Amino acid sequence: MVATVASAVLGVVLGAVTKNVVALVVKLVEKRCELWKGFQNDMDFIKRELLMIAGAEEDRLSGRCDPSAVKSISMEEMRDLAHDIEDCLDRILRDTAECGGEASSLLRRVKAVVSPRYADEIKKLKERLKAAHQRKLDYNVNGGEPSVAGPAAALEFPVAANTAAAARVFEPVGIEKPKREVLELLDEVEGQPEQLSVISIVGFGGSGKSTLARAVYDSPEMAGRFPHRAWVVASEYRGDTRGLLMALFAELHPGDRANGDARQMQADIANHLNDKRYLIVFDDIEEQQWDFLKSTFPEKTSSRIIVTTTVQAVGNVCSHGHGNVYNMRTLDVKHSNDLLEAVLKDHLPGFEQSSKTIVNKCDGNPLALVSVANYLLRKNVLTEKDCEQICHSLGYYMTKEYAFRKLKQVLTNNYTSLPGHPLKTCLLYLCVFPNGHTIRRSSLTRRWLAEGYVQCKHPRSAFLAADENFEELIDRNIIRPTNSSRSAKVKTCRAHGIMHEFMLHMSMSAKFITSLGDPDRSNYRHLFMENPSCGKGLEMTHHHSIPTCGSTSGSEKLRARSLTICGSAGEAVADFTKCELLRVLDLEECTDLVEDNINGIHKLWHLKYLSLGATICNLPRKIEKLHCLETLDMRKTKIDTLPLEVVKLPHLAHLLGKFKLGIGKNDSKMSELCKFLSKESNLQTLAGFVADGSQGFPMLMVHMRKLKKVKIWYTATGEDSKSSADLSEAINKFVQDEIDTSVGIRSLSLDLGNSSGNILRSLENLYGYLSSLKLHGALSGLTQFATSLCGLTELCLSSTNNLTSNELSNLNKLMHLEHLKLVRVSLGTFVIRRRDFPRLLRLCLVQCSNIPTIEEGGLLKLVSLQLLCEDLEGLSGIKIESHKHLQEVVLDSTVRSETITTWENAAKKHPKKPRILFLQSVGPDMLKYVATERPSSEMGSSTVRGKREIHDVQPSLVIDLDSAMKRMRFSVPSPASTEMPRARAGTT
Repeated sequence: MVATVASAVLGVVLGAVTKNVVALVVKLVEKRCELWKGFQNDMDFIKRELLMIAGAEEDRLSGRCDPSAVKSISMEEMRDLAHDIEDCLDRILRDTAECGGEASSLLRRVKAVVSPRYADEIKKLKERLKAAHQRKLDYNVNGGEPSVAGPAAALEFPVAANTAAAARVFEPVGIEKPKREVLELLDEVEGQPEQLSVISIVGFGGSGKSTLARAVYDSPEMAGRFPHRAWVVASEYRGDTRGLLMALFAELHPGDRANGDARQMQADIANHLNDKRYLIVFDDIEEQQWDFLKSTFPEKTSSRIIVTTTVQAVGNVCSHGHGNVYNMRTLDVKHSNDLLEAVLKDHLPGFEQSSKTIVNKCDGNPLALVSVANYLLRKNVLTEKDCEQICHSLGYYMTKEYAFRKLKQVLTNNYTSLPGHPLKTCLLYLCVFPNGHTIRRSSLTRRWLAEGYVQCKHPRSAFLAADENFEELIDRNIIRPTNSSRSAKVKTCRAHGIMHEFMLHMSMSAKFITSLGDPDRSNYRHLFMENPSCGKGLEMTHHHSIPTCGSTSGSEKLRARSLTICGSAGEAVADFTKCELLRVLDLEECTDLVEDNINGIHKLWHLKYLSLGATICNLPRKIEKLHCLETLDMRKTKIDTLPLEVVKLPHLAHLLGKFKLGIGKNDSKMSELCKFLSKESNLQTLAGFVADGSQGFPMLMVHMRKLKKVKIWYTATGEDSKSSADLSEAINKFVQDEIDTSVGIRSLSLDLGNSSGNILRSLENLYGYLSSLKLHGALSGLTQFATSLCGLTELCLSSTNNLTSNELSNLNKLMHLEHLKLVRVSLGTFVIRRRDFPRLLRLCLVQCSNIPTIEEGGLLKLVSLQLLCEDLEGLSGIKIESHKHLQEVVLDSTVRSETITTWENAAKKHPKKPRILFLQSVGPDMLKYVATERPSSEMGSSTVRGKREIHDVQPSLVIDLDSAMKRMRFSVPSPASTEMPRARAGTT
């Protein structure tokens, strides 16, 4: 082993250094040979141990067994060992790679590789592992069968004093509106043939899906329409299809006994239902169960089936074809208070003055509100201090107190149902952000990648794997979308408030995440700091008074892999360099960061993700030492000139901000930089740079071979033909790079201002590949460029000059276009004909003076229509019944009440019953929108109630126009308030 290592190192050295240096290196290696005997075996041993520890930890965190005290101690020891092993390997990686091509650097590298410190450390780790395994044997840690956590586990909770009162059944709160809307979905559409319809009620655990389904099922309207009804709790028959059919048979044939196998029962049920009108509810169904059941039910009937599920994809599958998906919404503040009062009325003096904290913490989840209320029944008087204490430690109470047993079960199921340890880790990682904090999808997935929490077989698929993890969490309704855009792709999200509390407690218990103010912080993997103005503290009562990283000990070293600061950090922000193994440093929301604080950032060799905020105007020159940096996010900074050293970072993939390069064409470094970019650049996202007439970035962009996303602000004044030619050449090269393969996402955003004439004319004869194109500025003459791009699926045009109807009509050549957005464009006599845009799914018109004419048979695949035009009159000639797949219509909240009523009536007659949603324009240019409730006619058309998420539809490319094409189905929940679950039955 020693000879092999020595030969490998010396093979590199011999070609680059003198004989004297070689002799010195040989002597150095020989002195350390003894310590390195068996090193390879030791490394293999601890790598296998890491895999075993990870698997055992997954079992423990997944709740598959209820560990004993001894086993918990053993697992904690193994986890600490795993952390020490990972730290050791990271230091070895840093010391062996931190060198250049000079002889002295190679010598330092050899010294690092053969350092006796590492050989000795590895041996000690191996000895500790053997000792830990021996202790497990000595104390019989794995002896006997573990006690499986199941329904009986809830009985181990201490019983609250007022359990009898808590068990009472209360009338659901706020149920009438959602019940009415689901009943409307169940109605038959006039003129449509009889057809079985499936309504899927989808939402997060505890949101009231079962209670809503029960309210509909028990309503007099349903009893009159459907004389044959059945209610089956599908979750009780996981993996038991025969048991599921027997339960359905028993509901349809009370008192009769089912005979035969599953297929025979299916035939019997189908024969029984063949000529009957029926309503069947499957509560908490899985996709496999529906796949088995669906062939049981006759289709040529006006009967109805309701299913409830937490998984969006399952709801979509069940309702595919002739059905609808109803998405639950959290309770608003009023209904949250009503729910608490329904449980606590006449029981708790002082509640009215103290309930706000509880309402905020529960985040509109009915089951969470009921659980907290049931726990409070043990109190004689409720003070504001009591409420704060409960909310600060809510995660702890959820795991210990009887009143929270149902909530704990629901939240635990959300976590344990996730496939695989990596996805569970990605979910827990969300707790580094404050509760209620909006998280950008792109930032989160890049952080997951930087942390190594995304597993994939091929490097090229790493980003796709991270994206799939995000989609999985959204699909399961475990995290909430707050802003979605084109193709229903969610752009921002946040964790459900109650789930965040639960996950944070789990993460802290597992020494995964903690506050920077935790005295035991040196043993945690991820640190966060929250300021009250940015987000309330959760469990840590010391959030408002946080010591600096080095306050415990001047030589303290933190083993954290990430540090996230939101708000004011005080002296702590200057001590991040004590986290020598840091991979992620997020200071984007840090309000008191100064440039002197980041002068030592070059010491963080492992850093892969760096995000800075509005207090930073310049980057330190030593930033070139951040060898591993993959993402540099400067979008919120005041940095306008980028140091040349940043572009040369070998692993940099995502460069975000608005900057120019301080280098001229004749600069002596330009040639060197171009050679580097051609061979070694890993840059994939350049969003973006300012082209102001200098030849910096346009010239360099030609040599960036891996670019996928580019954003450019063109600010050159006058007819600068040279600068426009350079930019045109760069764009030409970018769009033609993958013209032969035409695969992958390639996005180009151009803010052309009023100087686009030369650029667009130079691109007229261009033929290339893009998937997304966003243009803002003087766009006359653009269609030749846009229509020359093959594979274009998204087009956003925001014009300061009017486009002609002929130019707009030329866009019909874009046969693959799925998303079209036009902002402040005069549409004139624009007509969308029968065969135009055959694949268009979403059409968004923002503040356009008129609406295009859509001929009969046009836009047959349209699913989303956004008409954010305040002067909209009635249907404006649009026949929504012709768009058979239409799922939503979004209107400006200031349109006349008569127009709203007209659209709502038309939607009720549509087979898919598309939802009518509303946005109100805000901001100085009125080009940002906030989602609202339906305007009340008596309050005036401009009144807005219940403001929620903000949706950017601003044309200026200062704001990412990916947020333009909203998919409101996901970003704005169905316009209904959920209700209090029945205390006796609980809520899924």
